[in-house]
Amino acid sequence: MCERLLADGHVVRGVDRFSAYYEREIKESNLACCRQHRSFSLVEADLAIADLDDLVDGVEGVFHLAAQPGVRPSWGDGFVDYVRDNVVGTQRLLEALRGHPVPVVIASSSSVYGDAERYPVCEQSVELSPVSPYGLTKLAVEHLARIYTAQHRIPTVSLRYFTVYGPRQRPDMAFTRLIDSALAGRPLRLFGDGTQSRDFTFVADAVDATVRALGGSAGRVYNVGGGEPTTLNAVVGTLADLIGHQVDVVREPAAPGDVRHTWAETSRARAELG
Repeated sequence: MCERLLADGHVVRGVDRFSAYYEREIKESNLACCRQHRSFSLVEADLAIADLDDLVDGVEGVFHLAAQPGVRPSWGDGFVDYVRDNVVGTQRLLEALRGHPVPVVIASSSSVYGDAERYPVCEQSVELSPVSPYGLTKLAVEHLARIYTAQHRIPTVSLRYFTVYGPRQRPDMAFTRLIDSALAGRPLRLFGDGTQSRDFTFVADAVDATVRALGGSAGRVYNVGGGEPTTLNAVVGTLADLIGHQVDVVREPAAPGDVRHTWAETSRARAELG
């Protein structure tokens, strides 16, 4: 995202609190090319506690992608971190923008749909029933955005991302884990029977949608998805083809909060964001 904005000629102020969710060294490596750019600066700050007035001073738009990700760690004692980072962090950012409202694009998630009754799912669906605490916090973030748009005229747009993958993906995500295991010759650990499907979305497409969403209609929600569901078994088959041999798969029970299927209906994004 930052690389795209810099390439488009923008001045970018990045913000990260460098949580311990995965190694800081990975994040620093991901930042390396941006740090070399004269139009990029990085502020190490925690949205849940930092003074945000100076942080948003002078900005013409905000891409709010900061959040605690992951479904499985959001249960039990971990839930407090999700409320803090996702809900409280978002509310404090929106409060800081009340004095000088600028367009804000907010990262939501396909997790807000839960196990839908029909697919593909569209934004107008009233069946928003998250099945994980993580999904619940993302739905709360969407509601916060709507409230601040309605009451304080902050032009927010929320994007429901569908399983983004690609270079520099988080180490806990399925593609990274499967590829690392396959290359090392280790068995692949799969949760569930592998027939569950995901609407995988390439990262450059997600970035393009995010940039375009800054000009979206205030209060709007958009699905951002690849548009074609794929089963995890098919992913494993493709991986085996790419590395040239079969891979061993270890089946584990389906994890609580993992939905069976995701599939985005994306006509609104096509029509309104191009």
